[in-house]
Amino acid sequence: MRRWVQWSAAIVTVASAAALLQGAPASGTPSALVAHGSVGQLWFSGAAPDAAAVVTGPGGLRRVLHTDANGSLIVRNLPAGSGYSVRVGAGASAAVSQPVTVTTMQQNPPQSFYSSATLHDGYQYITTRDGTQLAAMVRLPGPADQGPYPTVIEYSGYAAADPDNPQPVTLLASTLGYATVAVNIRGTGCSGGAYQYFEPLQSTDGYDAIETVAAQPWVLGHAVGMVGISFSGISQLFAAQTQPPHLAAITPLSVIDDTYSGTLDPGGILNTGFAVGWAKDRQHDGEAAPGGGQAWASRQIAAGDTQCLANQAVRAQMPNVLTMVQQAKWYRPLQMPVNNAFQSAPDLASLSPTTFVDKIDVPVFLAGAFDDEQTGPHFADMLDRFTSSPHRKFTLVNGNHTESLTPEVLVRLYEFLEFYVAHRIPHLPAMLRSIGPAYFSQVFGPIQQFPADRFDQYSSYQAALAAYEAEPSVRVLFENGAGCPAVAIGAPCPTFEASFPSWPIPTTQVQRLFLADHGRLAASAPAAVRVDRWRTSGDGSATTFDPSQGSLWYGLPALHWPSPQHGTALSYLSDPLPATTVMAGTARLDMLLAAHVPDVDVQVTISEVRADGTEMYVQNGWLRASHRVLDPAKSGPLRAAPTHAQADAAPLPKDGSFVPMAIETMPFAHVFHAGSRVRLVIDTPGASRPLWQFAIATAGKSVLVQVAHGGLFPSSIALPIVPGVGASAPAALPPCPSLRGVPCRNYQGFVN
Repeated sequence: MRRWVQWSAAIVTVASAAALLQGAPASGTPSALVAHGSVGQLWFSGAAPDAAAVVTGPGGLRRVLHTDANGSLIVRNLPAGSGYSVRVGAGASAAVSQPVTVTTMQQNPPQSFYSSATLHDGYQYITTRDGTQLAAMVRLPGPADQGPYPTVIEYSGYAAADPDNPQPVTLLASTLGYATVAVNIRGTGCSGGAYQYFEPLQSTDGYDAIETVAAQPWVLGHAVGMVGISFSGISQLFAAQTQPPHLAAITPLSVIDDTYSGTLDPGGILNTGFAVGWAKDRQHDGEAAPGGGQAWASRQIAAGDTQCLANQAVRAQMPNVLTMVQQAKWYRPLQMPVNNAFQSAPDLASLSPTTFVDKIDVPVFLAGAFDDEQTGPHFADMLDRFTSSPHRKFTLVNGNHTESLTPEVLVRLYEFLEFYVAHRIPHLPAMLRSIGPAYFSQVFGPIQQFPADRFDQYSSYQAALAAYEAEPSVRVLFENGAGCPAVAIGAPCPTFEASFPSWPIPTTQVQRLFLADHGRLAASAPAAVRVDRWRTSGDGSATTFDPSQGSLWYGLPALHWPSPQHGTALSYLSDPLPATTVMAGTARLDMLLAAHVPDVDVQVTISEVRADGTEMYVQNGWLRASHRVLDPAKSGPLRAAPTHAQADAAPLPKDGSFVPMAIETMPFAHVFHAGSRVRLVIDTPGASRPLWQFAIATAGKSVLVQVAHGGLFPSSIALPIVPGVGASAPAALPPCPSLRGVPCRNYQGFVN
């Protein structure tokens, strides 16, 4: 699951080709060329290689491009309309296409397009609206004529359709008695087309797959659910926004909410660790097989799969991932030429689920972790955006990327599928209850038994469903890893849980603590102005986990969380808390900052310094100073959302004068025990996440940074207090370490 953002690079427009064509002889009869109209583009293959191609369309549109070495071409960024045609070559050797139509995302085929398709048990291909063939693996729990069966789809750019190796969630769904259909996104595996990170076609392909599967006679109620974690969780959001009429429900796990600020450029700083590594993987997986791409596609071709081989024809039309990653320095505008290869858009909104999940009109089960080492915890900031979904169930927990597949979460996922896809009272199969702990312990280490079934007391499905829907939408699992010490410290179970009607939690109160002299977080603003100083250090590449030492998901791995060093950080500490306090949401630091350079990158860390002398990590936030202009519509007492717009770029003053800036932490939920103190550390990004690394502006430099506090413009941090919940927490401190995904260390005193 270590993957990230796919972007694009240019197909070169050859201006001289027009002149060559103008001088070519007009004799001869052009041969036929089969072109395919698509969503915002057209494509063809099988033409002459390395040949000039003239695309004409409505309104006098004319583009001159070149086919690749395979004679293929994808023409992107075309306005919707009919009458497009393509001419490749000239004279007797020319090839001319029939007219084709370019459509929008909203123009869907008639239902007969889907009902005429037939899918069978086993490996095959699904035809999309533009003629692209998507690899699909169907697994039925019994003969097709003994159905219908509750059915789910996993739609992913990983090896979803590999017939020999089902993805984890597909395997689980099959074990639970569901028919499963695993589909590879276009341009990956054996699917046709060329990959581009969540272009509109990937959303409409999802629509086509859903409607094709739902039309099959073996599908219960002719309605399907979607399942999957990470890539196949994120893809659900993109597909569901198209509102397929026969989609029953989605269950996205461990997802993103915002491509730019959530994972790729948190705080405006490029994530050179997981994000860039994921992009490199996508570049590799999008190459043509055999010889490149995914290994299972090469196996299919070697075994005689001619369709898989034919589907590799346009892979050279895949835009370059890393080029676009490196050029997307701002949320808007895109810092790259808008030409044939790139999706034409004024900003990254179309790649940010938070901007379109309000269109999703089916029940949603979403789970994720606050310490997710891959996609990150920013997903929680979009939970209030699912306004069209009739039923929402969200589970939030501390832990890693796979935490949404631990038994405490998986059982709730199963309940959701049973209610909205299978339409029956949930009762976990005895086989899974029997073998599950041993199976899951291979991934997570020792685990406790699966939770008991919760709806056995109901005599009817309708009564059970009513009880289920009456439950609060948001479930937060606290202190995950410390809840079953008899099994193992670090086993995936919480010490307690709490439910809420929504996220952000409506009863949240803002507690503001002020930066003060002597490294204090004070309850009131100091009257006198003071200035604290620190120097940037490192290059942003330090992480808290060494993958060569084992699995981050198994048990309680060692996390190296170094203490801040004098001179390279600032530290502020509150008074001891008189009572156990739960904080949940985001925190916001407002401060005055100065430096004699155009830009610095700042990392803030909140932690709990406990009465036993240990320190528990809580959460981080980041900001590049030049990105400090906020979007007022998205910001508030606990939120500080930069516009990340190039037009708002604001370098630090050359004279070193102070400027206000606000930094928001990623979402979190943490129990601060009685007697603990809240700690705030300000320093250089790095050494805070297991896999994230940062391309910092001051790499290799020691730059003096000043923070002012007190007086007329006091610096302060706003914390999200949830009253009443702390009373449910155990009095005993969780061992250090014990919480999954959460580093813990011995506290070391610090002087600013």
